[in-house]
Amino acid sequence: MAEILSAGAAAVDRATADLRRVREEIGKVIVGQTDVIDGVLICLISGGHVLLEGVPGLGKTTLLRTLSRVLNLRYSRIQFTPDLMPGDIVGSMVMEGDEFGHKSLRFQPGPVFANLVLADEINRATPKTQSALLEAMQERTVTSGTNTYSLEAPFLVMATQNPIEMEGTYPLPEAQLDRFLMKILVTYPSREDLNRIVELTTKDGEADLRQVLQREQIAEVKTVCRQVIVAPHVQHYAIELVMATQPGASGAAEITNRYIRYGSSPRGAQALIECGRVLALMRGRLHLSIDDVTAVAPAVLRHRIILNFDAHADGENTETILQRILNGLGSRS
Repeated sequence: MAEILSAGAAAVDRATADLRRVREEIGKVIVGQTDVIDGVLICLISGGHVLLEGVPGLGKTTLLRTLSRVLNLRYSRIQFTPDLMPGDIVGSMVMEGDEFGHKSLRFQPGPVFANLVLADEINRATPKTQSALLEAMQERTVTSGTNTYSLEAPFLVMATQNPIEMEGTYPLPEAQLDRFLMKILVTYPSREDLNRIVELTTKDGEADLRQVLQREQIAEVKTVCRQVIVAPHVQHYAIELVMATQPGASGAAEITNRYIRYGSSPRGAQALIECGRVLALMRGRLHLSIDDVTAVAPAVLRHRIILNFDAHADGENTETILQRILNGLGSRS
């Protein structure tokens, strides 16, 4: 028994150290966005996808490109535009001939066939094109004709959208937003961070990044995450939190019934546990705590609740309502 516990502790220490080294390497390029870096890493290890919302120029594209260098994973970028077609994302059949003049059809994979896919300004494409990407995200496969092609693991889609420029955009429907494990808000850097960013970006040469993990090591970290223990009272808290966002439910808060039109789906409870497990491992623990669940709750739930007209009329938003729900649960626990 002691040997088993010792082996488990060693695996946790190794996984925690690996994740810390990844964060340190990314920090050489991305300054002051610790929460964003942690969120993207959590989604990668959890096997989910992430939606980043922020104005242009905050380093969203640089973050994923840096992550691909640190982990030696294939990276692709798709710039979403109104005229982008589904085949431009997933690939299409092309005609080719041999030296004898024989013609044949061959599938040409699209940019979605990568480990890290940046869907830049996803809300600029039509719903049909958005759905092509979201199907690949959900099923981890692409179908062309009668053939189905699997996407190589690990597979992470990081979609971005601009919150201030809405003209000519097609906002993601709520059912499609629910496919994202997290929605992370990218904010402006502080004065100190901005000073550091200017220093890094105006000097000659790029940061010297080391490859930290191989693909097999990423899989090992995922395996350790699955071993993080979820105590019954912590799982109960995650379920209570999700039900507290559902108007009319037995555990719904007063503010929920007043301001929320639709609450989180069951995917929200699953995401709280999965993301919380990775965060617990980042913190060096093999057990999930309520603090871990609370820490990931805003990113996991903010895109899974829909407010009603009264909320907007009274100046409430998703962030303030979620915080009040969390405070209410905290006072009861």
